[in-house]
This record gives sequence, C-alpha cells and structure tokens, in this order.
Amino acid sequence: MNLRPTIDFLLYDWLSVDSLNRRARFADHSRETFDAVLDTCERIAREKYAPFNRTVDTQEPHVDGEKVILPQATHDAQKAYAASGMLSAAQDYETGGMQLPYTVEAAANAFFAMASVSIGSGMLTTGNANLLMVHGTPAQKEVFALNEFSGRFSGTMCLSEPQAGSSLSDVMTRALPDGDGHQDDPLGPRYRLKGNKMWISAGEHELTDNIIHLVLAKIPGADGKLIPGTRGISLFIVPKKMVDARGELTGVRNDVALAGLNHKLGWRGTTNTLLNFGEGKYPVDAEAGGPFGNGAGAVGYLVGEPHEGLRCMFHMMNEARIGVGMAATMLGMAGYYASLDYAKNRPQGRPVTGSGKDASAPQSRIIEHADVKRMLLAQKAYGEGALALELYCARLVDEHHTGEAEAANDARLLLEVLTPIAKSWPSEWCLEANSLAIQVHGGYGYTRDFPVEQYWRDNRLNMIHEGTHGIQAMDLLGRKVVMEGGRGLSLLAERINATIERAIQLPALAAYANALGKALQLVGTTTKAAWATGEPADALANAVPYMQGFGHTVLAWIWLDVTLAALRQDATQSIASTQGKMGATSYFYHYELPKIGAWLQVVAQRDQTCANLPEEAF
Repeated sequence: MNLRPTIDFLLYDWLSVDSLNRRARFADHSRETFDAVLDTCERIAREKYAPFNRTVDTQEPHVDGEKVILPQATHDAQKAYAASGMLSAAQDYETGGMQLPYTVEAAANAFFAMASVSIGSGMLTTGNANLLMVHGTPAQKEVFALNEFSGRFSGTMCLSEPQAGSSLSDVMTRALPDGDGHQDDPLGPRYRLKGNKMWISAGEHELTDNIIHLVLAKIPGADGKLIPGTRGISLFIVPKKMVDARGELTGVRNDVALAGLNHKLGWRGTTNTLLNFGEGKYPVDAEAGGPFGNGAGAVGYLVGEPHEGLRCMFHMMNEARIGVGMAATMLGMAGYYASLDYAKNRPQGRPVTGSGKDASAPQSRIIEHADVKRMLLAQKAYGEGALALELYCARLVDEHHTGEAEAANDARLLLEVLTPIAKSWPSEWCLEANSLAIQVHGGYGYTRDFPVEQYWRDNRLNMIHEGTHGIQAMDLLGRKVVMEGGRGLSLLAERINATIERAIQLPALAAYANALGKALQLVGTTTKAAWATGEPADALANAVPYMQGFGHTVLAWIWLDVTLAALRQDATQSIASTQGKMGATSYFYHYELPKIGAWLQVVAQRDQTCANLPEEAF
C-alpha cells in the first residue's frame, strides 16, 4: 500500500499547506519543493529503513566492553537521515536549515516512523537542538545545537530517575557550582552533577561523534538541601565527551557512565539506557575536596536561569509528545496496510447464502467477510484519523510561529488543549488497530512470519513514554480545558461548530453533523460537572474516561472535516478514495462515537468507585 496519496490529500486538499508559501518565512517554497522533500524521505525510508525493521528487532543493542554495538543498518540509516537535512528542516537558512513548515517536516517524518520506528530518526536530537535554539546562549547554540542539526552530535533528554519515574518533583540528581573559576566558562555557568537517570533513549552508542544529554537536576539551596517539588529543578547540558569553545572534542570523557541497558518489549532497535552521572568512573579534573568529595561529578552547563529547568524542558517534551503520537499513528498504519494486503490475498471460507454454504464453491478471500471488513475499517478509521489529527496539530505549530498575532495566540491555545489528545489517542487506538491487524492474520499474525506482531510490540510503549496515559488525562482535565478561563476549549468548540454548520447542509453528512453537535455538548456539560465541587480529587478520579470521550469527539470532528474536504475535490480525484473516507466516517460515527456516553457518564457523576476502593479489597 502507498501512503503518499493519503499524505498528499491531507497536506494539500485538506490543510492547504502550499498556501503557507505566501508567508515571508516560506516564500522560497512551493508545492514542488515540498514534494521534493517528501519524495526524498519516502525513498530513504523505503531503502534504508523498511528492509531492516526485522533486523534491528532481532539484533538488539548489546554492550561490548564499554561500547554499545548496533547493527550496521542502523548506522547507515542514521547517516542517510542526517544527510537528507531533516534534522534541521525547520531551522533558519543561516543555521543550515531549510525553513520548511513544521507540517511538511512532520509529514516527511511519517515515512520513517512507518518504515521502522525501532531504528528511529532524529526526534530527540532535533528536539534537543530546538530547545537550545530557544533557551541556550549563543555559544551553546553554536557548539551543541548546530552540531546536532548537522548530525555530528546526537541528543537525549534525561528526566526520569529509578526512584521517581514520572514524578519529576522527586528528582534527586544534584548540581553544584564547579568552583569560582568556571562560572565564566564560554559554554555557560559550569556545574558538577551527581545522580542516576533511567529510560534514556539513545543514551549510549557510537552513531555520532558525541552525545549531548539535557539533564534535569536540582541546585541545593543555601542550607544545602534540595528544594522540594519542581521549583528547584534546573536544566543542564552534559556532553558525553568534553568539547572546547569551538565544539572540537578535547579527548576527555565526561563522567557519564553506562549503568545498563533496558530490555524492552518493542523498539528493540533503539538503545535504552540507565546512566550514572558523576559516579567517578571518568573523573574530569577531579580534585580531592571537590563539589562531591572524591567524585568530582559530571560537568554540566546551565541552560537558562537556575530553577527554570522544567519550563525549558517542556519546550522539548511537548514537541516530543506530537512525535510520539505520530509514531503510534504510523505503526497503526503499517499494521493496517499489512493486514489489508493479507486479507486481499488469503482465501478462507465461503459466502453464506440463503441456502447455507456451498462447500463446492470456490473459497472466498477473507476481505469478502463482513467481520474482516469491520476490522479493516476500524484500522483505517483509527490510523488515517490519527494521521489527520497529527498533521492538524503540526499545522497549528506553523500558525503559532508564523501567523498574525491573534491567529498565532489562538493556535497556541488550541495546541495546549489538543497536545494531550495528539499523544494519547493514537497511543491507545492505533495500538488497538495493531491488535486487529494480528486478528485479521489469524494464527499467522501471532507468529514472527508476519510483521504485525512486531508493530503491536513496538506500539505498546507509546501509552507510556513522554507522559503516561494517566498523566496526559490529568493534564487535559486538570489544566488544559480550564486554563485561561477555558479559552482553549472554547476555541476548539468554535472550530468544531464551524465544521458542523458546513456539514449539516449536505444530506449525506447531516446526521453526522447532528451527532457531533450532541457529542460536543456532552463534553461541555461533563467538563462543568467534573469540576462542580471545585475539588481536583473529585474531577480527576476519572480523568482517563474523560480523555477517551474527549478524544473520540475530536476524532469524530476530524473525520467529518476531512470528509467535507474529500467531497469538495474536483472530478479528477479518486472516487474510491472519497468512498473510503466516507466509509471511515460512517464507521466512526456508528461504531465509535456512541462509546463516549459510557465514558463521560462516570466523569459527570464524579464516580468514586476506583478512588474509594480500599487497598485490602484488591
């Protein structure tokens, strides 16, 4: 199956991305340049990624002495990705970028995510460098960010700790000033860090000359104690290898040590590490009586102001959440295409007629059975709907960065509300799509003879990393829908209502428009009911069902809006493509949208069944 027609429709026929070239930042671009980028990425993904997806799953990273060994295919894929310029695709020309719209960048990266999410591309490196371009000093941008954009260095984000998990308030990694002589270091105020970080993707490898870790740590107060909560968190650049003010390697290894590899259910091609900072394995100018006694600590350079680390890091985390949503989406799409191809070619069973089955009749292909069509249509509705959602959010990023002031602020608020959905909805429902892909394959789907079992394993991570499902739900109901007086939720409702007003004029879509209107109203009344007592514990006890109902309403809107665009197409467009979109919309409104009543009911009633059950009852 070819992903490109779906990408082209969403970009050009639905989101009108080619109109962005009327803005000064994108004036040098046209549909031709956008297509050239998509063509290049599609080719690299097809040649360097897709053929090796199973290879990197079976040849997992392993440690040889102190080095992490990865298959040659991973090295080749990463080099090809860096050479494409995609690491700096959205950056200014002056910094070696292409000044591409983020929407086009996101669409281009979709090809890599579908070909092999396990090999990975450059999401963390690009996010790391983008953060430094906003919050770093000129020297930090020049030495670290630009070398990441070129592919010479790679980047990570180091948040979680073994004892803290997602609770960043409980971070225990400490950072102490590295004496008076290093506070004027050209790379920024210099500190020494000591602590442990876990779940660090690409935390150790030989793919690039250096690895630039962005590390959250706490600077102790005047009393020597760590400041409780997130207020005490600062952000530091901690390179694996020390560099000078020109970005050249000095030959000195920083005190960042690999403590072990995590052995994962999926994403097995991506190195996932435990890292020890400042344990003394690689002392850097260590002196007795230094900040941490005999262990001088890992050298880190402060990013931004002290105690502003979490605010800086969210710049990278929010970007990563859209990236995780896209990864989940494309795994769902990969499973859909694989099971569709299988269903078209696998003969099994015979058609049921009024007189029963004719055993002498030729076998039917399984795509001719209604239940198989149900499973395929569900996958299409989940995968293509999620892809539209991710690209819509990417388009909001472009609006936020380049739109007029009012439109840019509206885009910012809409992104605040939609980012938890962009991360969580594909993580849940495209995982379900992968499960259905296994079911379509029957027993074969449960074997490694077909790729669908790997897609499911790879996708299972996405509900966990970059903020678990529950964290996204609490962020949505506890903060995003009520922030700034609920303005973001109101803006979303305005856009949904605009789609309803257009759709209700068309007989083929009027029933869907009415159903969406009722769903939107239910979300609004449920939001108010959840907060009726003003007690967060009452509202947030059922945050996940709220997010499920909210997310399904958003996807119902996305599908209706996409279908409106399909019906606007001229006669040269594919009738089959439009029928497919109509079919997916029909499926979603008949089979999926009715689910929101059950989810939102427990939210509106502030049901405490789960919250109040005593531990002993389990």
